[in-house]
Amino acid sequence: MKIELRRGGCTAVADTMGGELVSFRDEQGTEYIWGGDPEIWAGRNPNLFPVVGNLMDGRVAVEGKTYEMARHGFARRIEFAVAEQGEDYAVMELRDSPQTLAQYPFPFVLRMRHQLVDNGFYSQFEVKNPGQGELLFCVGGHTGINCPLRAGERFEDYRLVFDQEEDAWSIMSSAQGYMTDEREHILDHTDTIVLDHAVFDRLDTITFEGLRSKGVTLRHKGGGRGVRMNFGEFPMVAFWTMPNANAPYICLEPWHGCAAVEGESGELADKPYVIRLAPGEEKILRYSVEIC
Repeated sequence: MKIELRRGGCTAVADTMGGELVSFRDEQGTEYIWGGDPEIWAGRNPNLFPVVGNLMDGRVAVEGKTYEMARHGFARRIEFAVAEQGEDYAVMELRDSPQTLAQYPFPFVLRMRHQLVDNGFYSQFEVKNPGQGELLFCVGGHTGINCPLRAGERFEDYRLVFDQEEDAWSIMSSAQGYMTDEREHILDHTDTIVLDHAVFDRLDTITFEGLRSKGVTLRHKGGGRGVRMNFGEFPMVAFWTMPNANAPYICLEPWHGCAAVEGESGELADKPYVIRLAPGEEKILRYSVEIC
């Protein structure tokens, strides 16, 4: 089910499949969210829950018992229920079911709130523990932004510009998509990454943790409109586009958790940045995207 949202001259579409915001257009009709192309990447703006990234051999352990789960978790592949909606917002809800419990042995309530604001939107994860024991999870965004945004431009014309100058190393991943001990010095006392498909062909994903910046702006070198993402509530942020495809999008990904780390125990409780909720407790995390 598609839910149309409107605020001022901007429009958006939320989809109950995966609880995603799948379209955002400005008053001129420019579409900012990647539309999905099965020949390149069928995804658009998936919600990552209850894990982020690849699991070791596709499995995760909870108190010694092993469960199988696909990359980035199951939320993006399940139909959400509409909990609330208005002219400029939608709240979609996913609860545990026999389907989820076979992969992840926790009762949970996940609400995705997509809210238009004057110059963009925010997406909010609301996770509640309705069970009697502790709830463990990771969560993240994966927003595909069209790049280039306008005809006649190239991917390589764009820059990622952080709020502050950074001295930061990207976490390297293995061929299986696991985090390794290797690092590459991507931000060498600068606030800017010049986009280049060759970099993603080689690295696949640029992944940072612990940046000083709270946001990043995708901007054309010649000016014009771009977008800024505020990811300040998340300890990690990643950037990805399909390697070896010259794909016309870049994903801006705020993460609270990450893929399996080489040498890890495999226990969900040991994963970096795993969130723990006591019975009845709720965690709310938000990222925002605004036109700039």
